[in-house]
Amino acid sequence: MGHRPDDAEAWFTSEVAAHLDSLYRYFLRRAVKQDADDLTAEVFEIAWRRRDDIPAEWILPWLYRTAAYVLANHRRRAHVVPLHLTDTPIDGDHAQRIADRDELVRALAGLSERDRDILLLHAWEGLTGTELAEALGISRSGAQAALSRARGRLRELWTPLMQDRGSL
Repeated sequence: MGHRPDDAEAWFTSEVAAHLDSLYRYFLRRAVKQDADDLTAEVFEIAWRRRDDIPAEWILPWLYRTAAYVLANHRRRAHVVPLHLTDTPIDGDHAQRIADRDELVRALAGLSERDRDILLLHAWEGLTGTELAEALGISRSGAQAALSRARGRLRELWTPLMQDRGSL
């Protein structure tokens, strides 16, 4: 896709491997900590083998899309870890954090896997616009529409939970 310098290893180290922390955090949010290292390494192994296919201007979204496939394969082989068991630090009051996390987990659990992935790529990984589209393998307008629909479905699930909480 993009032109690769003669020294592929130097290019890979400076342009692709620079995203190691982002990919590792992606897996920490979606799998048990013990698996994050292996899953991250698997993505970079695939990236090395397919380095000529990585679009130079969309390296991180390409890595996220590959990570989604690696994670899907991993989940077929392994036990799925509920979101509330992942180790995601959040500032604030501990009791409030637990209540908020529980409500979010319940709302996210009610979404389809695709809607959940779209929202998490946007909220946790910070992908927007063309990057989100590239990571999902769809057009930019398709990604925006999918994100909007996923947000709407999350709002439909979350609003009743928030109202129930207020009535306690």
